[in-house]
Amino acid sequence: MFQQILLQIFQKLNNERTVSAAYHLLRGKRSGQTIQDVGLFQLHAFFGLLPKLPRATFDAEVATFMQYSWLDMQESGRYAMKKLGLQRAEQTPDFLFDGWHYRGNEHMFFARLSLIVQSLSYQNAGIRSFSPISKDPHVQAWVRTFLLDHSYQSGQVQQQLLNECERVFAIIQVSNANKQLVLYRLNGHGIPGWTWQQLASERKETVLDSQLAFIEVLHTLLNEVHATNSYPLLSKIAEGLRVKALLTDSAQQTAHLYEQGYSLEQIVQMRRLKQSTIEDHFVEIAMNEPNFSIGPFVSYIDAEKVWQASKQLQTKKLKSLHEAVEGMSYFQLRLILAKGEV
Repeated sequence: MFQQILLQIFQKLNNERTVSAAYHLLRGKRSGQTIQDVGLFQLHAFFGLLPKLPRATFDAEVATFMQYSWLDMQESGRYAMKKLGLQRAEQTPDFLFDGWHYRGNEHMFFARLSLIVQSLSYQNAGIRSFSPISKDPHVQAWVRTFLLDHSYQSGQVQQQLLNECERVFAIIQVSNANKQLVLYRLNGHGIPGWTWQQLASERKETVLDSQLAFIEVLHTLLNEVHATNSYPLLSKIAEGLRVKALLTDSAQQTAHLYEQGYSLEQIVQMRRLKQSTIEDHFVEIAMNEPNFSIGPFVSYIDAEKVWQASKQLQTKKLKSLHEAVEGMSYFQLRLILAKGEV
């Protein structure tokens, strides 16, 4: 799965970025460039999927791609997908990741769920003391409050949670084999959860591929839970984990000042930041805020010229577009590309 994900990312960034752009995307780097790439190349699904991905693991896969003649590294540091690589990318399946909205928070959801299941299992067996599967004190405190709020000793919460899990698993469009990843990772009285090594061995794949399949299931499950009011317990367990404020904290401050009527230049002075940093914020705002207008910065006619040039040249490279459309600053070009085609 990791290989297929990389093929899709490399295909979208082909000839436009270095391979490091894909690495920063998967790690969820909150830089202006990576955030802009997410919107520009429609890479929301893969953002922040693997925040702890070792560079050595990534580089090893890139080396494999080169060995297979799937991509060619250029002297500039950029890369170009070869015909065989593009063909393989076209053969990859559609994934159901939603990294942009969860950014690793799916693991917090599972930490809560697994400790709840473990606690209810031991309570059902009449055992009050056990070693919690999660050592995180915040998770333990959250679960303790959840159980007390839902009168877990009555036995009703067990059945309701089971019913909700059965219903949501019956609906989500992922394979049964991948659904089982979540079930086998759960712990209960007398039933230890499987390790990643055990699961990967059973599935005859790498540990990383098993973990990615697990993440996809959780993203799909969480989106189903958030889309309806049919799962009160699971909704509570998922509470606060879907990212709503898509802007970085600093960009939010800039957006707030702009909404108050301050100009870009005034915000630079007020925040004592470089103009390029504030411009990065405006690009981020253009990408994430549907009601934000780039009209004060660039005309509709100029924006149309940029998109026509982008289509004609088949590129979104700023340097190429800057040469093709006279009188446009790099900031204006980035705003246009971030806002989307007019």
